[in-house]
Amino acid sequence: MLRSFGAARSSSARAATTTAAAAARLRCPNSLLTRSSLRCYATEKEGSNGPSFKGQMLESISSRIVRERKEREKFAAQREKSAGSRNWAITFMFVVGVAGAYWMGTLSPHDPDPHSTAPLSQARPLRHNLGKANLEAAWTDFADIVGKENVSTIDQDLQTHSTSDWSSYRAHESERPFAVVYPATTEEVSQIMKVCHHRKIPVVGYSGGTSLEGHFTPTRGGISIDFSRMNKVLRLHKDDLDVVVQPAVGWEILNEQLAQDNLFFPPDPGPGAMIGGMIGTGCSGTNAYRYGTMREWVLSLTVVLADGTVIKTRQRPRKSSAGYDLTKLFIGSEGTLGLVTEATLKVTVKPQSTSVAVCSFGTIRQAADCVARVVGDGVPVAAVEILDDEQMRCINHAGMTKKTWKESPTLFFKFSGTERGVKEQVELVQKMARATGSQSFEFAKSAEDQAELWSARKEALWSTQAMAKEGDRVWTGDVAVPMSRLPELIELTKDDIKKSGMYGTIVGHVGDGNFHIILLSNDEQRHDAEDLVHRMVKKAVEMEGTVTGEHGVGLVKRDYLPHELGESTVDTMRKLKLALDPLCLLNCDKVVRVQKPKAGEVAEW
Repeated sequence: MLRSFGAARSSSARAATTTAAAAARLRCPNSLLTRSSLRCYATEKEGSNGPSFKGQMLESISSRIVRERKEREKFAAQREKSAGSRNWAITFMFVVGVAGAYWMGTLSPHDPDPHSTAPLSQARPLRHNLGKANLEAAWTDFADIVGKENVSTIDQDLQTHSTSDWSSYRAHESERPFAVVYPATTEEVSQIMKVCHHRKIPVVGYSGGTSLEGHFTPTRGGISIDFSRMNKVLRLHKDDLDVVVQPAVGWEILNEQLAQDNLFFPPDPGPGAMIGGMIGTGCSGTNAYRYGTMREWVLSLTVVLADGTVIKTRQRPRKSSAGYDLTKLFIGSEGTLGLVTEATLKVTVKPQSTSVAVCSFGTIRQAADCVARVVGDGVPVAAVEILDDEQMRCINHAGMTKKTWKESPTLFFKFSGTERGVKEQVELVQKMARATGSQSFEFAKSAEDQAELWSARKEALWSTQAMAKEGDRVWTGDVAVPMSRLPELIELTKDDIKKSGMYGTIVGHVGDGNFHIILLSNDEQRHDAEDLVHRMVKKAVEMEGTVTGEHGVGLVKRDYLPHELGESTVDTMRKLKLALDPLCLLNCDKVVRVQKPKAGEVAEW
């Protein structure tokens, strides 16, 4: 009995303890149940202080909802964070993939351009880098190569290397170099070009600065490489009749040195011209009739290409069949294909005897007839020049010679050879001049007479400039036609000058159909001057002539080349330019255009 009562009481106590524990776990929903299968069916008696079963259930549900909401927010934040990381990872992998594909593409061979020409319509925009930071960094590079004292940014130097008073091209204020660099060796020129190639900086070469068609104007800015420190005659091979010189050697200085060994270099352009520029323009001069142009007197060239590569075009033999004639390619290229740093030139023995004769005529036609007779009969004169009546008037007015000249069309003859041969030539020419209507004939009897008579020819440009009024500027242009058409073109041009109201003179290398116009005009007449020269060039081309006999193309004559040579020929020249200078760094815009002209920029043909 007592045992049963104790057992019952013990059972009741355990039940109460279990119920209390369950209630406590219900009030603390975050606690863990030790027995997953335990259920609580107990209810509080009426008047009890504990929560009801319903209240416990609501509290449990609310806690669960709060807990689940927090877990969802936590998972959402984690997903958002991981999604951003994935986006960055995808972007990074994409960029790396594109860069890798580009790099692999540069390693793989590209299909070559199948076209043999480069039409202007397919020209791509140039990508020069003329940013301030890039130019300043380049200045430091140049100073390291040639020394700070040989890199100039002085305004006067920049202006001198932009244009000249006698240039027919009027440079814009923006067409100036950033700096002028003065190298002393081929290696320094190569290093300078490597810097410019790496930094994509345009370059213009400069030697004597006597060119007339805008050849050295830096249309794209960049730098000017002045070769004035490279002015040495390096080697004379007297037995082989050749000489090796640097580009800033003047032809007059060269002949003074060669004369000591009884030699001379025949091409004789205007005073001050230097070998580098003479090669660039393929010049000639008064001796061209007898001795030919610059192209016949250059054996070999050392050239620095656009990327700094140094090449030598050939060896010293007088003739060679070894591959392409790269020497001739660079002659007349005006520094657009490479920079000449050395030249091997042919020289010849000075003639035993020379003389000069001057004869005047009533008309240009009579003078031309005399030349035709001389050339047709094969008289081996060294040179024959024509000066029109206005030119002779200028010479008298300027007073640059001691003699007073007859103001009419005049021929100047130069003779060379043996003493007996020269005498015979003078006699033959005198008879032919008399037969074609000459008004006077005078020949030199001494060396002093020769210098005096020929000086009038050499003073043509300066004497015409002496006639200039305030504000006038000189325009010197040239054309060449077959000899039989020369009188006609000269007469048409003289008539055009008179009608224009401007003042001009004519000087011609009549022996090879080449003549020059020296025209004075002010800013108000500039358009009229352009029209006059345009008509002269157009007539020359229509007569199967050339737009320039010896001055070169530069900026002024480049748009006439398609009319003279044909579009395909000019496109082939452009292809050569882009092959050797794909970044268009070297004397950009000269000879051939590398970008399409703006509307109205090119005169109507």
